[in-house]
Amino acid sequence: MGKEMISGSEALMRALHLEGVDTIFGYPGGAIMPVYDSIYTYTRGDKKCFNHILVRHEQAAAHAAEGFARVSGRVGVCLVTSGPGVTNTLTGVADAMMDSTPIVVIAGQVGIGALGSDAFQEVDLVGVAQPITKWAYQIRRAEDVAWAVSRAFYIARSGRPGPVVLDFPKNAQTGKCEWKPVKVESVRSYRPYPELDQEEIRKAADLINHAEKPFALVGHGVELAGAQQELIDFLEKADIPAGRTLLGLSALPSDHPLDMGMLGMHGNYATNMKTQECDVLIAIGMRFSDRDTGTPSTYAKQAKIIHLDIDKSEINKNIPVDVPVIGDCKEALPALTQLLQKRTHTAWLKSFRKYAEEEKEKVIEPGIHPKDGPLLMGEVVNVVSEMTNGDGVLVNDVGQNQMISSRYFKYKRSRSIVTSGGFGTMGFGLPAAVGATFGTPDRTVCCFMGDGGLQMSIQELGTIMEQQAPVKMILLNNNYLGNVRQWQDLMFGHRRSFTKMLNPRYQKIAEGYGIPYDVVIERKDLKRKIGKMLSTKGPYLLECAIKEDENIVPMILPGTSLDQMQLSLDC
Repeated sequence: MGKEMISGSEALMRALHLEGVDTIFGYPGGAIMPVYDSIYTYTRGDKKCFNHILVRHEQAAAHAAEGFARVSGRVGVCLVTSGPGVTNTLTGVADAMMDSTPIVVIAGQVGIGALGSDAFQEVDLVGVAQPITKWAYQIRRAEDVAWAVSRAFYIARSGRPGPVVLDFPKNAQTGKCEWKPVKVESVRSYRPYPELDQEEIRKAADLINHAEKPFALVGHGVELAGAQQELIDFLEKADIPAGRTLLGLSALPSDHPLDMGMLGMHGNYATNMKTQECDVLIAIGMRFSDRDTGTPSTYAKQAKIIHLDIDKSEINKNIPVDVPVIGDCKEALPALTQLLQKRTHTAWLKSFRKYAEEEKEKVIEPGIHPKDGPLLMGEVVNVVSEMTNGDGVLVNDVGQNQMISSRYFKYKRSRSIVTSGGFGTMGFGLPAAVGATFGTPDRTVCCFMGDGGLQMSIQELGTIMEQQAPVKMILLNNNYLGNVRQWQDLMFGHRRSFTKMLNPRYQKIAEGYGIPYDVVIERKDLKRKIGKMLSTKGPYLLECAIKEDENIVPMILPGTSLDQMQLSLDC
Protein backbone atom coordinates (compact mmCIF):
# COMPACT_ATOMS: atom_id res chain seq x y z
CA MET A 1 0.00 0.00 0.00
CA GLY A 2 1.35 3.42 -0.99
CA LYS A 3 2.01 6.21 1.45
CA GLU A 4 -0.91 8.58 2.14
CA MET A 5 0.26 12.02 1.07
CA ILE A 6 -1.81 14.98 2.25
CA SER A 7 -1.41 18.76 2.47
CA GLY A 8 -0.20 20.55 5.57
CA SER A 9 -3.68 22.04 5.93
CA GLU A 10 -5.26 18.59 5.88
CA ALA A 11 -2.68 17.43 8.42
CA LEU A 12 -3.74 20.29 10.68
CA MET A 13 -7.36 19.12 10.55
CA ARG A 14 -6.39 15.58 11.45
CA ALA A 15 -4.05 16.68 14.22
CA LEU A 16 -6.71 18.89 15.79
CA HIS A 17 -9.20 16.04 15.62
CA LEU A 18 -6.73 13.75 17.41
CA GLU A 19 -6.51 16.33 20.20
CA GLY A 20 -10.27 16.09 20.71
CA VAL A 21 -11.01 19.53 19.30
CA ASP A 22 -14.63 20.01 18.28
CA THR A 23 -15.03 23.82 18.43
CA ILE A 24 -12.89 26.43 16.67
CA PHE A 25 -13.33 30.21 16.88
CA GLY A 26 -11.96 31.97 13.85
CA TYR A 27 -11.89 34.55 11.08
CA PRO A 28 -10.52 33.77 7.58
CA GLY A 29 -8.08 35.81 5.51
CA GLY A 30 -5.60 35.50 2.68
CA ALA A 31 -2.70 33.80 4.46
CA ILE A 32 -4.89 31.12 6.09
CA MET A 33 -7.10 30.34 3.08
CA PRO A 34 -5.64 26.85 2.42
CA VAL A 35 -6.59 25.86 5.97
CA TYR A 36 -10.08 27.28 5.54
CA ASP A 37 -10.42 25.29 2.34
CA SER A 38 -9.57 22.12 4.27
CA ILE A 39 -11.86 22.94 7.18
CA TYR A 40 -14.76 23.30 4.74
CA THR A 41 -14.96 19.51 4.46
CA TYR A 42 -14.60 18.96 8.19
CA THR A 43 -17.55 21.16 9.09
CA ARG A 44 -20.06 19.51 6.76
CA GLY A 45 -21.66 16.19 5.92
CA ASP A 46 -20.34 12.79 6.98
CA LYS A 47 -16.82 14.10 7.74
CA LYS A 48 -18.05 16.83 10.08
CA CYS A 49 -16.07 16.88 13.29
CA PHE A 50 -15.62 20.61 13.92
CA ASN A 51 -17.99 23.41 14.75
CA HIS A 52 -16.43 26.60 13.42
CA ILE A 53 -17.69 29.81 15.05
CA LEU A 54 -17.20 32.86 12.82
CA VAL A 55 -16.47 35.77 15.14
CA ARG A 56 -16.62 39.39 14.00
CA HIS A 57 -13.14 40.42 15.20
CA GLU A 58 -10.01 38.36 15.80
CA GLN A 59 -9.59 39.60 19.38
CA ALA A 60 -13.00 38.09 20.05
CA ALA A 61 -11.75 34.72 18.74
CA ALA A 62 -9.10 34.64 21.46
CA HIS A 63 -11.50 35.74 24.20
CA ALA A 64 -14.12 33.22 23.05
CA ALA A 65 -11.47 30.49 23.16
CA GLU A 66 -10.65 31.64 26.71
CA GLY A 67 -14.30 31.48 27.76
CA PHE A 68 -14.60 28.00 26.26
CA ALA A 69 -11.48 26.82 28.07
CA ARG A 70 -12.36 28.34 31.43
CA VAL A 71 -15.73 26.62 31.78
CA SER A 72 -14.86 23.31 30.09
CA GLY A 73 -11.32 22.65 31.30
CA ARG A 74 -10.32 21.94 27.70
CA VAL A 75 -7.99 23.82 25.36
CA GLY A 76 -9.67 26.63 23.44
CA VAL A 77 -8.71 26.99 19.76
CA CYS A 78 -8.77 29.96 17.42
CA LEU A 79 -7.81 30.24 13.76
CA VAL A 80 -6.87 33.56 12.15
CA THR A 81 -4.90 35.05 9.30
CA SER A 82 -1.51 36.80 9.30
CA GLY A 83 -0.57 40.40 10.07
CA PRO A 84 -3.41 42.36 11.69
CA GLY A 85 -5.47 39.18 11.94
CA VAL A 86 -3.12 37.61 14.45
CA THR A 87 -1.94 40.82 16.11
CA ASN A 88 -5.61 41.45 16.91
CA THR A 89 -5.60 38.20 18.90
CA LEU A 90 -2.57 39.14 20.99
CA THR A 91 -4.59 41.03 23.61
CA GLY A 92 -6.45 37.78 24.21
CA VAL A 93 -3.19 35.83 24.23
CA ALA A 94 -1.71 38.15 26.86
CA ASP A 95 -4.95 37.87 28.85
CA ALA A 96 -4.72 34.08 28.71
CA MET A 97 -1.10 34.16 29.85
CA MET A 98 -1.91 36.32 32.87
CA ASP A 99 -4.85 34.13 33.88
CA SER A 100 -3.27 30.73 33.06
CA THR A 101 -5.86 29.85 30.42
CA PRO A 102 -5.02 27.12 27.89
CA ILE A 103 -5.63 28.29 24.32
CA VAL A 104 -3.92 27.53 21.01
CA VAL A 105 -3.87 30.24 18.35
CA ILE A 106 -3.10 29.07 14.81
CA ALA A 107 -2.26 31.91 12.44
CA GLY A 108 -1.55 32.07 8.74
CA GLN A 109 1.75 33.54 7.58
CA VAL A 110 3.33 34.52 4.28
CA GLY A 111 5.40 31.84 2.58
CA ILE A 112 8.91 31.09 3.81
CA GLY A 113 10.43 32.61 0.71
CA ALA A 114 8.76 35.97 1.43
CA LEU A 115 9.70 36.20 5.10
CA GLY A 116 11.74 39.29 5.87
CA SER A 117 10.65 41.12 2.73
CA ASP A 118 7.87 43.15 4.32
CA ALA A 119 5.39 41.14 2.31
CA PHE A 120 1.72 42.03 2.52
CA GLN A 121 0.43 41.33 6.06
CA GLU A 122 3.74 39.91 7.23
CA VAL A 123 4.66 40.19 10.92
CA ASP A 124 7.34 38.49 13.02
CA LEU A 125 4.73 36.61 15.01
CA VAL A 126 7.07 34.37 16.96
CA GLY A 127 9.16 37.37 18.01
CA VAL A 128 6.10 39.34 19.07
CA ALA A 129 4.33 36.46 20.81
CA GLN A 130 7.17 34.83 22.75
CA PRO A 131 6.98 37.10 25.83
CA ILE A 132 3.25 36.48 26.28
CA THR A 133 3.00 32.74 25.54
CA LYS A 134 4.18 29.46 26.99
CA TRP A 135 5.45 28.57 23.49
CA ALA A 136 5.47 30.26 20.10
CA TYR A 137 6.59 28.29 17.04
CA GLN A 138 6.69 28.63 13.28
CA ILE A 139 5.70 25.50 11.33
CA ARG A 140 7.97 25.72 8.28
CA ARG A 141 7.22 22.32 6.69
CA ALA A 142 4.06 20.29 6.17
CA GLU A 143 5.73 17.24 7.74
CA ASP A 144 6.10 19.12 11.03
CA VAL A 145 2.39 19.88 11.47
CA ALA A 146 1.37 16.79 13.46
CA TRP A 147 4.29 17.16 15.88
CA ALA A 148 3.84 20.91 16.34
CA VAL A 149 0.11 20.63 17.06
CA SER A 150 0.54 17.80 19.57
CA ARG A 151 3.36 19.66 21.29
CA ALA A 152 1.30 22.86 21.38
CA PHE A 153 -1.64 21.16 23.09
CA TYR A 154 0.63 19.34 25.54
CA ILE A 155 2.32 22.58 26.58
CA ALA A 156 -0.92 24.60 26.70
CA ARG A 157 -2.78 22.20 28.99
CA SER A 158 0.00 20.78 31.19
CA GLY A 159 1.39 22.16 34.42
CA ARG A 160 0.39 25.79 34.81
CA PRO A 161 -1.77 26.17 31.68
CA GLY A 162 -1.37 28.98 29.21
CA PRO A 163 -1.49 30.10 25.58
CA VAL A 164 0.49 28.74 22.65
CA VAL A 165 0.80 30.41 19.23
CA LEU A 166 1.56 28.50 16.02
CA ASP A 167 2.73 30.52 13.02
CA PHE A 168 1.76 28.61 9.84
CA PRO A 169 3.36 29.87 6.59
CA LYS A 170 1.47 29.27 3.37
CA ASN A 171 4.04 26.91 1.87
CA ALA A 172 3.65 24.60 4.89
CA GLN A 173 -0.13 24.71 4.45
CA THR A 174 -0.02 23.72 0.78
CA GLY A 175 3.03 21.44 0.85
CA LYS A 176 2.59 17.65 0.89
CA CYS A 177 3.57 15.22 3.60
CA GLU A 178 3.00 11.63 4.64
CA TRP A 179 0.38 11.49 7.37
CA LYS A 180 1.83 10.10 10.58
CA PRO A 181 -0.06 10.77 13.84
CA VAL A 182 2.15 12.10 16.63
CA LYS A 183 1.53 12.16 20.38
CA VAL A 184 3.86 14.41 22.36
CA GLU A 185 3.91 13.44 26.04
CA SER A 186 7.09 15.13 27.21
CA VAL A 187 9.36 18.00 26.26
CA ARG A 188 13.04 18.09 27.13
CA SER A 189 13.82 20.55 29.96
CA TYR A 190 10.08 21.17 30.59
CA ARG A 191 8.83 19.70 33.88
CA PRO A 192 5.18 20.72 34.20
CA TYR A 193 4.53 18.69 37.36
CA PRO A 194 7.33 19.16 39.91
CA GLU A 195 7.99 16.38 42.38
CA LEU A 196 6.73 17.25 45.85
CA ASP A 197 9.34 17.93 48.49
CA GLN A 198 8.11 15.84 51.42
CA GLU A 199 10.20 17.83 53.88
CA GLU A 200 8.40 21.04 52.88
CA ILE A 201 5.06 19.24 53.23
CA ARG A 202 6.08 18.20 56.74
CA LYS A 203 7.12 21.77 57.63
CA ALA A 204 3.85 23.15 56.33
CA ALA A 205 1.81 20.60 58.27
CA ASP A 206 3.75 21.37 61.45
CA LEU A 207 3.01 25.09 61.12
CA ILE A 208 -0.70 24.45 60.52
CA ASN A 209 -0.97 21.95 63.37
CA HIS A 210 0.39 24.53 65.83
CA ALA A 211 -1.56 27.48 64.42
CA GLU A 212 -4.25 29.16 66.50
CA LYS A 213 -5.42 31.49 63.72
CA PRO A 214 -4.84 29.75 60.37
CA PHE A 215 -6.24 31.34 57.22
CA ALA A 216 -6.28 29.92 53.67
CA LEU A 217 -6.20 31.99 50.49
CA VAL A 218 -7.77 30.04 47.64
CA GLY A 219 -6.79 30.88 44.07
CA HIS A 220 -7.45 29.87 40.48
CA GLY A 221 -4.87 27.09 40.68
CA VAL A 222 -7.31 24.96 42.67
CA GLU A 223 -9.78 24.93 39.78
CA LEU A 224 -7.08 24.49 37.15
CA ALA A 225 -5.94 21.39 39.02
CA GLY A 226 -9.48 20.08 39.48
CA ALA A 227 -8.78 20.01 43.22
CA GLN A 228 -12.02 21.40 44.66
CA GLN A 229 -12.76 18.31 46.74
CA GLU A 230 -9.15 18.09 47.91
CA LEU A 231 -9.43 21.71 49.03
CA ILE A 232 -12.61 21.03 51.00
CA ASP A 233 -11.05 17.96 52.66
CA PHE A 234 -8.04 20.07 53.66
CA LEU A 235 -10.06 22.96 55.08
CA GLU A 236 -12.55 20.79 56.95
CA LYS A 237 -9.98 18.54 58.61
CA ALA A 238 -8.18 21.45 60.28
CA ASP A 239 -11.21 23.78 60.47
CA ILE A 240 -9.47 26.51 58.45
CA PRO A 241 -11.43 29.55 57.20
CA ALA A 242 -10.76 30.53 53.60
CA GLY A 243 -10.85 33.63 51.44
CA ARG A 244 -10.98 33.41 47.66
CA THR A 245 -9.25 35.44 44.98
CA LEU A 246 -11.26 36.88 42.10
CA LEU A 247 -10.33 34.01 39.79
CA GLY A 248 -10.74 31.45 42.57
CA LEU A 249 -14.29 32.44 43.56
CA SER A 250 -15.95 29.23 42.37
CA ALA A 251 -13.21 26.96 43.75
CA LEU A 252 -15.23 26.80 46.99
CA PRO A 253 -19.04 26.89 47.18
CA SER A 254 -20.30 30.27 48.37
CA ASP A 255 -22.43 28.63 51.07
CA HIS A 256 -19.62 26.53 52.56
CA PRO A 257 -19.32 27.39 56.28
CA LEU A 258 -15.56 27.91 55.96
CA ASP A 259 -15.87 30.35 53.07
CA MET A 260 -15.26 33.91 54.27
CA GLY A 261 -15.60 35.71 50.93
CA MET A 262 -13.46 37.46 48.37
CA LEU A 263 -9.98 38.85 48.95
CA GLY A 264 -8.50 42.06 47.75
CA MET A 265 -9.18 45.65 46.80
CA HIS A 266 -12.96 45.27 46.52
CA GLY A 267 -13.24 42.01 48.42
CA ASN A 268 -14.96 41.33 51.71
CA TYR A 269 -14.10 43.23 54.87
CA ALA A 270 -13.47 40.18 57.06
CA THR A 271 -11.10 38.43 54.65
CA ASN A 272 -8.84 41.45 54.39
CA MET A 273 -8.86 42.37 58.07
CA LYS A 274 -8.19 38.79 59.15
CA THR A 275 -5.30 38.43 56.71
CA GLN A 276 -3.60 40.98 58.94
CA GLU A 277 -4.44 39.01 62.12
CA CYS A 278 -3.83 35.35 61.24
CA ASP A 279 -0.75 33.55 62.54
CA VAL A 280 -0.39 31.11 59.62
CA LEU A 281 -1.37 32.07 56.08
CA ILE A 282 -1.77 29.25 53.53
CA ALA A 283 -1.81 30.49 49.93
CA ILE A 284 -3.12 27.81 47.56
CA GLY A 285 -2.76 28.25 43.81
CA MET A 286 -2.62 32.04 43.91
CA ARG A 287 0.10 34.53 43.02
CA PHE A 288 -0.19 37.34 45.58
CA SER A 289 -1.41 39.88 43.04
CA ASP A 290 -1.07 43.53 44.01
CA ARG A 291 -4.88 43.72 44.01
CA ASP A 292 -4.90 41.05 46.75
CA THR A 293 -2.07 42.29 48.94
CA GLY A 294 -2.37 46.05 49.10
CA THR A 295 1.01 47.54 50.04
CA PRO A 296 3.38 44.51 50.07
CA SER A 297 5.56 45.90 52.87
CA THR A 298 2.61 45.80 55.28
CA TYR A 299 1.11 42.49 54.10
CA ALA A 300 0.52 39.85 56.80
CA LYS A 301 3.75 40.71 58.63
CA GLN A 302 2.57 38.83 61.73
CA ALA A 303 2.03 35.52 59.91
CA LYS A 304 4.10 32.55 58.87
CA ILE A 305 3.32 32.07 55.18
CA ILE A 306 2.96 28.76 53.34
CA HIS A 307 2.67 28.95 49.55
CA LEU A 308 1.40 26.02 47.47
CA ASP A 309 1.90 26.59 43.75
CA ILE A 310 2.81 24.57 40.68
CA ASP A 311 4.97 27.38 39.29
CA LYS A 312 8.28 27.83 41.10
CA SER A 313 8.66 31.33 39.66
CA GLU A 314 5.72 32.53 41.80
CA ILE A 315 7.47 31.62 45.05
CA ASN A 316 8.86 34.73 46.76
CA LYS A 317 8.08 36.82 43.66
CA ASN A 318 5.76 39.28 45.39
CA ILE A 319 5.59 38.16 49.03
CA PRO A 320 8.38 36.35 50.94
CA VAL A 321 7.21 32.97 52.22
CA ASP A 322 8.37 30.71 55.01
CA VAL A 323 7.48 27.34 53.52
CA PRO A 324 7.24 26.82 49.73
CA VAL A 325 5.32 23.76 48.54
CA ILE A 326 5.94 23.48 44.81
CA GLY A 327 3.57 21.11 43.04
CA ASP A 328 0.10 20.49 41.66
CA CYS A 329 -2.68 21.27 44.16
CA LYS A 330 -4.32 17.97 43.23
CA GLU A 331 -1.28 16.19 44.69
CA ALA A 332 -0.02 18.67 47.27
CA LEU A 333 -3.29 19.20 49.17
CA PRO A 334 -3.93 15.48 49.96
CA ALA A 335 -0.29 15.04 50.98
CA LEU A 336 -0.65 17.96 53.38
CA THR A 337 -4.08 16.93 54.63
CA GLN A 338 -2.78 13.49 55.55
CA LEU A 339 -0.35 15.06 58.05
CA LEU A 340 -2.86 17.47 59.61
CA GLN A 341 -4.37 16.97 63.02
CA LYS A 342 -8.12 17.17 63.36
CA ARG A 343 -8.66 20.62 64.82
CA THR A 344 -11.39 23.11 65.62
CA HIS A 345 -10.93 26.88 65.67
CA THR A 346 -14.28 28.00 67.04
CA ALA A 347 -13.17 31.31 68.53
CA TRP A 348 -11.11 32.22 65.46
CA LEU A 349 -13.97 31.49 63.09
CA LYS A 350 -16.38 33.43 65.29
CA SER A 351 -14.10 36.47 65.17
CA PHE A 352 -14.80 36.86 61.43
CA ARG A 353 -18.47 37.54 62.17
CA LYS A 354 -17.94 41.01 63.60
CA TYR A 355 -16.44 42.26 60.35
CA ALA A 356 -18.91 40.34 58.21
CA GLU A 357 -21.89 41.76 60.11
CA GLU A 358 -20.52 45.29 59.88
CA GLU A 359 -20.07 44.94 56.13
CA LYS A 360 -23.54 43.44 55.77
CA GLU A 361 -25.11 46.33 57.65
CA LYS A 362 -23.19 49.16 56.00
CA VAL A 363 -22.53 47.83 52.49
CA ILE A 364 -24.31 44.64 51.46
CA GLU A 365 -27.88 45.22 52.62
CA PRO A 366 -28.02 48.81 51.33
CA GLY A 367 -26.43 47.59 48.10
CA ILE A 368 -28.75 44.69 47.31
CA HIS A 369 -31.95 45.80 49.09
CA PRO A 370 -32.12 49.59 48.72
CA LYS A 371 -35.32 51.21 49.89
CA ASP A 372 -35.48 53.96 47.30
CA GLY A 373 -33.52 55.88 44.69
CA PRO A 374 -32.16 54.64 41.35
CA LEU A 375 -31.38 51.00 40.62
CA LEU A 376 -28.08 49.79 42.06
CA MET A 377 -25.70 47.31 40.46
CA GLY A 378 -25.70 44.98 43.46
CA GLU A 379 -29.46 44.49 43.52
CA VAL A 380 -29.47 43.56 39.82
CA VAL A 381 -26.71 41.00 40.34
CA ASN A 382 -28.37 39.61 43.45
CA VAL A 383 -31.69 38.98 41.68
CA VAL A 384 -29.99 37.28 38.72
CA SER A 385 -27.98 35.09 41.08
CA GLU A 386 -31.04 34.13 43.12
CA MET A 387 -33.11 33.36 40.04
CA THR A 388 -30.39 31.11 38.59
CA ASN A 389 -30.15 29.37 41.99
CA GLY A 390 -26.38 29.67 42.11
CA ASP A 391 -26.08 27.29 39.17
CA GLY A 392 -25.35 29.83 36.45
CA VAL A 393 -22.02 30.77 34.93
CA LEU A 394 -20.94 34.33 35.62
CA VAL A 395 -19.07 36.06 32.81
CA ASN A 396 -18.24 39.71 33.23
CA ASP A 397 -16.39 42.52 31.57
CA VAL A 398 -13.94 44.80 33.35
CA GLY A 399 -14.70 47.71 35.65
CA GLN A 400 -17.37 48.31 38.26
CA ASN A 401 -19.60 45.66 36.68
CA GLN A 402 -16.82 43.12 37.21
CA MET A 403 -16.28 43.84 40.88
CA ILE A 404 -19.95 44.08 41.81
CA SER A 405 -21.06 40.98 39.90
CA SER A 406 -18.16 38.92 41.23
CA ARG A 407 -18.96 40.00 44.81
CA TYR A 408 -22.68 39.29 44.75
CA PHE A 409 -23.02 36.31 42.42
CA LYS A 410 -23.24 32.99 44.26
CA TYR A 411 -21.32 29.88 43.22
CA LYS A 412 -22.35 26.27 43.79
CA ARG A 413 -20.31 24.56 41.09
CA SER A 414 -16.70 24.84 40.01
CA ARG A 415 -15.68 26.68 36.84
CA SER A 416 -18.52 29.16 37.34
CA ILE A 417 -16.72 32.48 36.87
CA VAL A 418 -15.09 33.75 33.68
CA THR A 419 -13.39 37.09 34.19
CA SER A 420 -10.30 38.94 33.01
CA GLY A 421 -8.31 39.06 36.21
CA GLY A 422 -4.65 39.84 35.65
CA PHE A 423 -4.89 41.79 32.40
CA GLY A 424 -8.18 43.58 33.04
CA THR A 425 -9.32 43.56 29.41
CA MET A 426 -12.33 45.71 28.61
CA GLY A 427 -14.34 44.08 25.83
CA PHE A 428 -13.58 40.62 27.24
CA GLY A 429 -17.06 39.82 28.52
CA LEU A 430 -19.22 39.44 25.43
CA PRO A 431 -16.93 37.18 23.35
CA ALA A 432 -15.89 35.17 26.43
CA ALA A 433 -19.57 34.56 27.14
CA VAL A 434 -20.07 33.30 23.59
CA GLY A 435 -17.23 30.85 24.13
CA ALA A 436 -18.67 29.77 27.46
CA THR A 437 -22.01 28.82 25.87
CA PHE A 438 -20.14 26.35 23.65
CA GLY A 439 -17.95 25.11 26.48
CA THR A 440 -20.88 24.34 28.81
CA PRO A 441 -24.08 24.29 26.75
CA ASP A 442 -26.17 22.86 29.61
CA ARG A 443 -25.71 25.89 31.89
CA THR A 444 -27.12 29.42 31.89
CA VAL A 445 -24.41 31.92 30.95
CA CYS A 446 -25.02 35.37 32.44
CA CYS A 447 -22.81 38.14 31.10
CA PHE A 448 -22.63 41.40 33.07
CA MET A 449 -21.20 44.38 31.19
CA GLY A 450 -20.84 48.10 31.55
CA ASP A 451 -21.71 50.42 28.69
CA GLY A 452 -18.01 51.01 27.99
CA GLY A 453 -17.04 47.35 27.83
CA LEU A 454 -19.99 46.36 25.67
CA GLN A 455 -19.10 48.94 23.06
CA MET A 456 -15.55 47.58 22.84
CA SER A 457 -16.86 44.28 21.47
CA ILE A 458 -20.40 45.16 20.39
CA GLN A 459 -19.79 43.67 16.94
CA GLU A 460 -19.95 40.21 18.55
CA LEU A 461 -23.71 40.62 18.70
CA GLY A 462 -23.36 39.46 15.10
CA THR A 463 -21.75 36.22 16.26
CA ILE A 464 -24.51 35.79 18.82
CA MET A 465 -27.14 36.44 16.16
CA GLU A 466 -25.67 33.91 13.74
CA GLN A 467 -25.08 31.19 16.33
CA GLN A 468 -28.11 32.00 18.48
CA ALA A 469 -25.69 31.64 21.37
CA PRO A 470 -27.87 31.76 24.49
CA VAL A 471 -25.98 34.53 26.28
CA LYS A 472 -28.06 36.39 28.85
CA MET A 473 -26.55 39.87 28.55
CA ILE A 474 -27.11 42.22 31.48
CA LEU A 475 -25.99 45.75 30.65
CA LEU A 476 -25.37 47.84 33.77
CA ASN A 477 -25.67 51.23 32.12
CA ASN A 478 -24.55 54.24 34.15
CA ASN A 479 -23.45 56.39 31.17
CA TYR A 480 -19.91 56.47 32.53
CA LEU A 481 -16.65 54.61 32.42
CA GLY A 482 -17.59 53.94 36.01
CA ASN A 483 -14.41 52.55 37.51
CA VAL A 484 -12.24 55.34 36.13
CA ARG A 485 -14.86 57.90 37.16
CA GLN A 486 -14.74 56.54 40.73
CA TRP A 487 -10.96 56.90 40.87
CA GLN A 488 -11.15 60.39 39.36
CA ASP A 489 -13.59 61.43 42.06
CA LEU A 490 -11.43 59.91 44.79
CA MET A 491 -7.97 61.00 43.73
CA PHE A 492 -8.32 63.75 41.13
CA GLY A 493 -10.78 66.12 42.76
CA HIS A 494 -13.85 65.08 40.74
CA ARG A 495 -12.13 66.10 37.50
CA ARG A 496 -14.04 63.65 35.31
CA SER A 497 -11.78 63.70 32.31
CA PHE A 498 -13.44 61.94 29.37
CA THR A 499 -15.29 59.31 31.36
CA LYS A 500 -18.83 60.47 30.55
CA MET A 501 -20.32 58.25 27.82
CA LEU A 502 -22.73 59.31 25.10
CA ASN A 503 -24.44 55.99 24.48
CA PRO A 504 -26.43 54.68 21.53
CA ARG A 505 -29.97 53.38 21.75
CA TYR A 506 -29.26 49.78 22.62
CA GLN A 507 -32.82 48.78 21.82
CA LYS A 508 -32.29 49.73 18.18
CA ILE A 509 -28.99 47.86 18.08
CA ALA A 510 -30.57 44.73 19.55
CA GLU A 511 -33.41 44.98 17.03
CA GLY A 512 -30.88 45.20 14.20
CA TYR A 513 -29.33 41.92 15.31
CA GLY A 514 -32.68 40.27 15.98
CA ILE A 515 -31.91 39.84 19.68
CA PRO A 516 -34.74 40.16 22.25
CA TYR A 517 -34.34 43.28 24.39
CA ASP A 518 -35.86 44.94 27.42
CA VAL A 519 -34.92 47.75 29.77
CA VAL A 520 -35.34 48.07 33.53
CA ILE A 521 -35.71 51.57 34.92
CA GLU A 522 -37.94 51.06 37.96
CA ARG A 523 -37.17 48.68 40.81
CA LYS A 524 -40.67 47.17 40.77
CA ASP A 525 -40.01 45.71 37.32
CA LEU A 526 -36.65 44.12 38.08
CA LYS A 527 -37.59 40.57 39.07
CA ARG A 528 -40.26 40.23 36.41
CA LYS A 529 -37.98 41.35 33.61
CA ILE A 530 -35.05 39.23 34.76
CA GLY A 531 -37.43 36.26 34.92
CA LYS A 532 -38.51 36.94 31.34
CA MET A 533 -34.88 37.13 30.21
CA LEU A 534 -33.98 33.83 31.86
CA SER A 535 -37.05 32.03 30.50
CA THR A 536 -36.54 33.23 26.92
CA LYS A 537 -34.79 30.69 24.73
CA GLY A 538 -31.60 31.92 23.10
CA PRO A 539 -29.84 35.27 23.59
CA TYR A 540 -31.31 38.25 25.41
CA LEU A 541 -30.13 41.79 26.17
CA LEU A 542 -31.45 43.37 29.35
CA GLU A 543 -30.42 46.98 29.87
CA CYS A 544 -30.53 48.22 33.46
CA ALA A 545 -30.51 51.98 34.06
CA ILE A 546 -28.41 52.17 37.21
CA LYS A 547 -27.30 55.01 39.44
CA GLU A 548 -24.72 57.10 37.58
CA ASP A 549 -22.33 57.86 40.45
CA GLU A 550 -22.53 54.63 42.45
CA ASN A 551 -19.19 53.60 43.94
CA ILE A 552 -17.84 50.12 44.58
CA VAL A 553 -17.23 49.54 48.28
CA PRO A 554 -15.52 48.30 50.36
CA MET A 555 -12.23 49.51 48.89
CA ILE A 556 -8.57 49.37 49.75
CA LEU A 557 -7.15 52.63 48.47
CA PRO A 558 -3.86 52.51 46.55
CA GLY A 559 -0.84 52.76 48.82
CA THR A 560 -2.66 51.47 51.90
CA SER A 561 -2.70 48.13 53.73
CA LEU A 562 -5.49 45.58 53.91
CA ASP A 563 -6.56 46.58 57.41
CA GLN A 564 -7.16 50.13 56.19
CA MET A 565 -10.02 48.96 53.99
CA GLN A 566 -12.84 51.49 53.86
CA LEU A 567 -16.53 50.58 54.01
CA SER A 568 -17.53 53.97 52.62
CA LEU A 569 -15.86 56.55 50.45
CA ASP A 570 -15.80 60.28 50.89
CA CYS A 571 -15.76 61.43 47.29
